[in-house]
Amino acid sequence: MNHRRAYRYFVISILLISAPFEISAQSLHFINGKKNKTISFQYIKNLIIIPLQINGKGPYNFVLDTGIGITLITDPSLADSLGLKNLRTLKISGFGEGEELEAGVTPSLLFNIGNNILGEISAAILKHDTFNLSAYTGMPVHGLIGYEFFSSFIVKLNYYTNTLKLYSPRTTYVPRKGQKIPVSIEDRKPYLVALATLAPGNQKLVKLIIDTGAGHPVSLESDDSIPFPVPEPNIRANLGVGLGGAISGYIARIPALSLGKYQFKNVVTAFPDFQDAAGKFTRITRNGNIGNSILRRFTVVFDYGGSCMYIRANARFKTPFEHDMSGLELAWGGVGYRSLIISRVERGSAADEAGLEENDVITDINLKPSDQIGTEEIHDLLQSGNNRNIMLRIRKERSGKLQVVILTLKRRI
Repeated sequence: MNHRRAYRYFVISILLISAPFEISAQSLHFINGKKNKTISFQYIKNLIIIPLQINGKGPYNFVLDTGIGITLITDPSLADSLGLKNLRTLKISGFGEGEELEAGVTPSLLFNIGNNILGEISAAILKHDTFNLSAYTGMPVHGLIGYEFFSSFIVKLNYYTNTLKLYSPRTTYVPRKGQKIPVSIEDRKPYLVALATLAPGNQKLVKLIIDTGAGHPVSLESDDSIPFPVPEPNIRANLGVGLGGAISGYIARIPALSLGKYQFKNVVTAFPDFQDAAGKFTRITRNGNIGNSILRRFTVVFDYGGSCMYIRANARFKTPFEHDMSGLELAWGGVGYRSLIISRVERGSAADEAGLEENDVITDINLKPSDQIGTEEIHDLLQSGNNRNIMLRIRKERSGKLQVVILTLKRRI
C-alpha cells in the first residue's frame, strides 16, 4: 500500500510561472440583480473549501486560497471531464525539494458559484496531482482558487459560522467594528506587515503574505535572503508539500506576533529549510506568511480594491497555540475516502513510542469508527492535551491483524 504524504502546513506557498501565462481581465460577478451573497464553506484541517461548477459541470470542491495568484486545477481528471484537449504546456515551480511541474493552460472556463455568481476564468491544470488534497481532507478536492475570487468582491470571512458574505466591489462597505490593516497586492497576492518578537528584546517588522491556503499560524522563511535563526526548543518536521515537492524544516515558538492592536503570545511558527523555500528564488522580498491558524481567530473582511483588510477578534482569539501531539500524519483512502491510513510517523513522537507504523489503518478512535468522526474533529483531538490518552484500534498493514493501542499525546514544542 503506497500513500503519498498529505501535507500538514503548506498548501501553496508561492506560485511562479517559468513560461508565459497570459492573464486577461478575468473576474466573477453577481447576476440576477444581486448586490451581496452569503456562501457556506467547509472548514477542514485549516482549509476553506467551497463547491463550484465549471462549464456547467460539477459541483467541484475548491480550496479558497489567497496565497495563489492563478486558479489551479489539481485533479488532472477534470481535463477529460471538461473536454480540455491539446492544452499548451508550461512549467511551474514553487517551494519544495523537487523539480518543476508540468501544467496545461486552459482557455477561459465558465465558473459558477451558487445561483448568482458567474465569471470566465483561465486556469492551470496539473498533469499530476502533487498535493493529494482529497486524501488530506477525506473528501474530493479538485483545485484552488484565489485572486480571481478575492479581487471580484469585498469578502467577509466569518470563521466562527463558516460563512462568506460577498459584496459588490462598487459598494462602499466598512465594518462597524474591527481594525483596518493596510494590505498591498503584489503579483496577485495580498501582503501585510506585522511585528514579530523573535526573542526577548529582538523585534522585527515582517512582510507576510496573507495565506488562507496555509494551516500554520505563521511561517518565517528569510530575512533579507538570510534564514531566520530557529529558536530553542524546536522539532524537526515535515512541513508539507509545495509546488516543488516536500518542504522540510523546523517547528518552534516565537514569543509574540502583533497584528495592528492585536498581540499573540507564544506563537507556534514554521521555519522551512532555506534551500526548500526562499533560497530557491532570489526575487522573493517577503519574510514569510500568515495562515489560517491566526486568521480564524478573527472575522476578516478582505477589500483588495481598497488595499486593506479589517479584522475583529472572535471567541477563538485567546485560544492557546498548539502543535500536533501525536506525531502522526494521516491520509484518507479507499472507496469514498473512508479508510484512515497512517502515512507517516515522526521519530521519537508519541505514535512512534506506541509502536504505530506507516500504512497501519486506524479503524476506531475511542471506540467510535474513524469514518464516523469528522476529519476536523480528529485533527483537533490529536493536539488536545499533553498526556491525554486516546484509544485506537489498528489493522496492521503487514499482518492484517487488529490490535488496540493506547496513544498518549505528548507536547513536543
